[in-house]
Amino acid sequence: MTLAGDPRTAAPGVLLRVLDSSGAELYAEHRRGGRQLEPPLPAGAHTVEISARLHPRTSGTWRIGIAGFGRLGLELDGHPLLDGVFAATTDDPAVIHVSPPTQVVTARLTRGTTPLLVARRELAPGTGRATVVGAAPPAPGAAEALAAASRAAREADVAVVVVGTGEQQESEGRDRTHLGLGPEQDALVRAVARANPRTVAVVNSGGPVELPWRDEVGALLLAWFPGQEAGGGLADVLFGRTEPGGRLPTTWPAVLADAPVTRTRPDAGRFAYDEGVHVGHRGWLRARRAPAYWFGHGLGYTTWEYGELSGPERTPAGEDLTVRVLVRNTGPRAGREVVQIYLARPGPTAVDHPQRWLAGWAAVRARPGETAVARVRVPARALCHWDAGAGAWRTEPGPCRVLAGRSAGDLPLSLEVDVFHRS
Repeated sequence: MTLAGDPRTAAPGVLLRVLDSSGAELYAEHRRGGRQLEPPLPAGAHTVEISARLHPRTSGTWRIGIAGFGRLGLELDGHPLLDGVFAATTDDPAVIHVSPPTQVVTARLTRGTTPLLVARRELAPGTGRATVVGAAPPAPGAAEALAAASRAAREADVAVVVVGTGEQQESEGRDRTHLGLGPEQDALVRAVARANPRTVAVVNSGGPVELPWRDEVGALLLAWFPGQEAGGGLADVLFGRTEPGGRLPTTWPAVLADAPVTRTRPDAGRFAYDEGVHVGHRGWLRARRAPAYWFGHGLGYTTWEYGELSGPERTPAGEDLTVRVLVRNTGPRAGREVVQIYLARPGPTAVDHPQRWLAGWAAVRARPGETAVARVRVPARALCHWDAGAGAWRTEPGPCRVLAGRSAGDLPLSLEVDVFHRS
């Protein structure tokens, strides 16, 4: 059953019209949804109109909204719901052209009826033309929603629960103030996991979030805002047609307070980068703190055994270093492993080096029982440090430890290499 239909054709979607100042139609087109970021601008364009026959599945008080700037109006079966002027409060292009604020009203809708919703937005200089219209049914109470989710999970062979962040939590235009998904989403995951131990939690976020229930679910999959093919891609991974191949590009704390750096605002107009080179996973290592998931972490649908790390005993400063890592697929199906190489400088050094740092990686594939060889090139630059006095990159001679494994926190293999300067 469709939620909305074009009032002219009854096809699922909406009718987009552009009107002149007298209300005459300049342009009309069927569109599939109410989010219109760049409606056409024919000569004389004055108003953008989006209309649809609603098909409410639930009776009750619905929330109806229109997003945009300038004069906005909403009508339901000819009765005005909203008519006002809403000035732009920012010149941020992302807000004006992609996510303008929404004005929300309520209206009572009855299941089985087809009321006509008409939204209009007058175009004004400097306010863009993005116009977004949406409607939300009455929300069930939290207890009712959790009970329904638990029932569905209990009756399923495998439960899949999707949680994550949205534009309210993450934005390129502002800092995040916390890493929580919120008590409602955490409670949902816990309720589903209690009802069915075979629960897959899918987390759709663009960065680290706190996952207090991570040990209570059967599997955890990070989706990373995958876009319009999200449904198909997620289905392929969940049904095993495709192996999840990603590795974490950041270190994820169990709680934000565990992170070695949490203060990100300048003080009196100045911000001191006291951590120096100890950023990301390197900061966690210096602080001797254990995160929920290390940088580089990621699992697939098979298991791997790291056998041997080999390379030269000595390497000249300023030249690349190549090492070989033998890994064996010990699981039941073919898979792909990302072999990661980290460097460390043991003993006292003249330079402030991180405890260890990522220096290279290579992906290998193998069938069950097969051994694969990962050849990883460590660029000479990975052993360099910046000499501020000389204004140049330098390489400190001496012992270097090469480590191999699956993440910054799982490195079972090591190799000692002596770095020297050619005479």
